[in-house]
Order: sequence, then structure tokens, then C-alpha cells
Amino acid sequence: MSFLPATPRDRPQRRLGLTDDELATAETVYRDGILDGQVFLIPGGGSGIGRATAYLAARLGAEVMICGRREAMLRETAEGIAKRLGREVGWKAMSIREPDRVAELVDETWARFGRIDTLVNSAGGQFIQPSMDYSPKGWLAVIDTNLNGHWWLMQACGRRWRDSGLPGNIVNIISVIDRGLPSVAHTAAARGGVVTVSKSIAVEWAPYQIRVNCLAPGAILSDGIGRYSEDHERRLPNGNPMRRMGDTMDMAQAVVFLSAGSGKYVTGEVLRIDGGSQLWSGGTRDEDLPEWFRSDRTE
Repeated sequence: MSFLPATPRDRPQRRLGLTDDELATAETVYRDGILDGQVFLIPGGGSGIGRATAYLAARLGAEVMICGRREAMLRETAEGIAKRLGREVGWKAMSIREPDRVAELVDETWARFGRIDTLVNSAGGQFIQPSMDYSPKGWLAVIDTNLNGHWWLMQACGRRWRDSGLPGNIVNIISVIDRGLPSVAHTAAARGGVVTVSKSIAVEWAPYQIRVNCLAPGAILSDGIGRYSEDHERRLPNGNPMRRMGDTMDMAQAVVFLSAGSGKYVTGEVLRIDGGSQLWSGGTRDEDLPEWFRSDRTE
């Protein structure tokens, strides 16, 4: 039983959300130069929320390093920022599931820029499927990226900050998991793990002046939505009381809030950018539910 149609493994991903031209010019509440001198490391920076964050950070003065598995997307992001903003962005094609590669990434970023100020853990992925049908390989693939990969990055950056005596900032992009995530229980497990480890190390690493927070997006119109069916996409705005979707700049600006001086006294928190979806029980039609949950069920 699944609340959503399973994701076909061969479905081509549609490009959705703000274009690169829009990301380069979208209105922002932040003044130019607010991130001057800072260095942002953004896994998952080739698409979606990560790409929007790379654009905004570069616009506001930060040096940016992005990574991800798809070289073409990374190159496109870096070239787009260079063309539209005149800023050079570093990039590295790799998998965050491999701790040795993560350590190399952090070393290379530190060597290139002389420091890292903010880690934005925006890499991730999952697929829709009834949980009883998950294969061990499918379960581990999601856990390795959405939990373990995030941890390898947090630990590698944390060690650098501890050893250098410099402060650090971690922003983990998770999901709204307050009421569970039927049909994507694997990512609920992973994201829940990120929340609890973030709260744990926010205390443990506070003596090193390292802050750790999570951002939980609701329905954000981005490349990630393009992996699912168009019918599922049409229903998403009904999943929150504002009856609309957010965009990737909503998330990027929240990252900057936690990374600039505005967030200097914030740690161990989960900030939801979700239009109130964690409070909302409406928006799901009977015909979208398994028969057991339908209001007209008589037995």
C-alpha cells in the first residue's frame, strides 16, 4: 500500500522552478556584500535548492564550492554563475556516500579558499515506493546519501574547524517529517537521523563555535519535483494551508539567514519553510488515498 504512485526508475527528470536568469536577478532581502569573505561548501549545488543557494551566496559575496554526482549539472551551474554574475565557482564531481572522497573534498576546498565558513548539506534523493517493497539496496542507497553522506560532511568540516580554531556553520536541508512520510519511509528515517544528530552536535560542538541547524522544506518547485508525475505535482499546492508551492529562493534566503550575522545566536533548530504543511490535514482527495483511509469506507 502506498499513498503515492511509485516512482518509475526510468522517468526522465523535468526541469522545474526558477531559471538561472531568475536566480541571478531575483529580489532578495539581503544587502550586497553581506557574505563577503565567507566560503560556502554546497554538496548538491548542481540543481534545485543547492543551485539556488550557490547563486545567492555568490551574489552576496561568498566564495562557493559545489559538488555532486552529475558533472554536467555542476559544470552548468558554475558556468551559469560565471556568465551571469562574473564569479568563479569551484566544483567537484563525486559521491558523498564515500567518506574518503568527502575528506578529499573538504581538503581541496580548504586548500583553495583557505577556510570553510558554511557547509550547506543540500544533496539528497529518494524514490516513492510502498515500504514493504524496498529492497536492501534501495533502502541503503537512500540512507547512505541522506544520512551517512550528510554525516561524513559534517564530521570532516567539524574536524577542520576544531583543528584550525575557526568557527563553523552547518545548514542541513532535510524534509518536514513531523507526521512521518508514508511512501518514502526510507528518507523519513534518514532525515530524522539528521535532525537528532544535528541537535546532539549543536551542543557537543558549541565549545568550538560551531553552529548546526536544519531547514525543512515543504513543497518547493524545483528539479526534485520533476522526478514525479505531473498529476502528483498538480496536487502539491493543496498540501498546505497557503495552497501554493514555495520556490528555491525561499530556501536559499533561509540558508543565508542562518549563515550571516542574523543567525549568529541560532543553533540546534529546525526551521520549516513549508507554508504550514506540518499543521495541515487538508488537501488530499479521497480518490488519492488507499481504500482503507477513504471517508466512504463502510467496513
